[in-house]
Amino acid sequence: MAQQNSDIKYLTPIAVDTKKKKYCRFKKSGIKYIDYKDPNFLLKFVNEQGKLLPRRITGTSTKYQKKVAQAVKRARHIALMPYVADLYK
Repeated sequence: MAQQNSDIKYLTPIAVDTKKKKYCRFKKSGIKYIDYKDPNFLLKFVNEQGKLLPRRITGTSTKYQKKVAQAVKRARHIALMPYVADLYK
């Protein structure tokens, strides 16, 4: 009789990168007031051109996204942050 190969090869499942669930960093940290006088913190919510990043990218909740937008606008008004910039970061 012919000898059968005992080398059984199974297909391994494709490694799928699971994305981290977005979370509101303000709710997690317990931050209630967003200080407009801290431009280094506000830079995390602004892209290279100086535009505000949307909620779907940052993961912040509606309540805090409005506060971030207001803080950035205030910082721009008193010239802590520019309105428009090329390669800001």
